[in-house]
Amino acid sequence: MSEAFLFGLFERVRERIIHQVENVPESHRNLVPNGFNNSLHWQLGHIITISDGVILGYGGVESKIPTSYAPLFRNGTKPADWQKEPPHWDVLILQLREQFQVLQETLHGKLSEPVAVKDNFAKAETIGDLVQLNMTHENLHLGMITAMVKVLNLNNQ
Repeated sequence: MSEAFLFGLFERVRERIIHQVENVPESHRNLVPNGFNNSLHWQLGHIITISDGVILGYGGVESKIPTSYAPLFRNGTKPADWQKEPPHWDVLILQLREQFQVLQETLHGKLSEPVAVKDNFAKAETIGDLVQLNMTHENLHLGMITAMVKVLNLNNQ
């Protein structure tokens, strides 16, 4: 799989995520719909946090996000447990866009390089494997976000 193709797919997923949430009214951003564990606000922070950890962390590159994100957005967290105020919604939207650019620039020409953390849960062997793993994760959350938007009846607003 070529670098241009892989990052093209990655960019399309990110843009779909942003498109789904960019017009969500403030009153709905932190609601946890029935049947879900988290809010749309959490979803955005989670995507940023996991992308940083999976791609950069396992790839051996220094994190590009604040350390305060992990306790709020890592796997197993939920807004009901937040002890601190999360980053503002608009900050997360901006970071979703910026993170893609940073990852693309940081990883240019490096997709075939071996991962730094060889004992990773997915058994990824290359940086490209990590990008593909992350895209699978983001697509899963795109589906969750799409469902949440429908449940919250935000499609027609």
